[in-house]
Amino acid sequence: MSKLSDFPVTAKWPAQHPELLQLYSLPTPNGVKVSIMLEETGLPYEPHLVSFDSNDQMSRAFLSLNPNNKIPAIVDPNGPDGKPLPLFESGAILLYLAEKTGQLMPKDAAGRYETIQWLMFQMGGIGPMFGQVGFFHKFAGKDYEDKRPRDRYIAEAKRLLAVLEQRLQGRNWIMGDQYTIADIATFPWVRNLIGFYGAGELVEIQNFPNVVRVLDAFLSRPAVARGLTIPGRG
Repeated sequence: MSKLSDFPVTAKWPAQHPELLQLYSLPTPNGVKVSIMLEETGLPYEPHLVSFDSNDQMSRAFLSLNPNNKIPAIVDPNGPDGKPLPLFESGAILLYLAEKTGQLMPKDAAGRYETIQWLMFQMGGIGPMFGQVGFFHKFAGKDYEDKRPRDRYIAEAKRLLAVLEQRLQGRNWIMGDQYTIADIATFPWVRNLIGFYGAGELVEIQNFPNVVRVLDAFLSRPAVARGLTIPGRG
């Protein structure tokens, strides 16, 4: 595919500015990772709302971009070698945007891989486990009489928070003084756990003061405040 209009997803979500990176998303913890990243870097983009209420994620147009029917996804008309690049999976998109812009990633090889390590910690642990807490505490799982599944995920969420708490001891951010994609990946999920899911008391968030401290610093960033509302729900 040589131009943006060649991508079937653009038939359902027409680009008003086809020269810009196109974001297909929803303001969920995974979705806002990319909108926050774009706001932080200043890379121009055009957002499109993928409405779960309308099952947009199951449409043929969206599946042509992400066969895994998950948000977020992007099409960058100015990808590597000047060719359009479609990409899904929030972690992969964060890595791509960090490399494209030269921002929010340490320049040295050791720091880069350490950042990727903490990105994978979020992708493989914090996201899935916090999501399970949300299911069993806020959504359909709360009606299960057997509370052992809920308690298992609460215990795992506490364990992960303890790992993050220890990492943040004496640090401003996950990587120390430098704010990186590791923070952008992690703290929308912490915010969701104690906010939208209402599980702060369950996980005893007061026992993780460093996590709360860095979450507050994260939420105070203007780019984060903007990114948390993009795409708008209309």
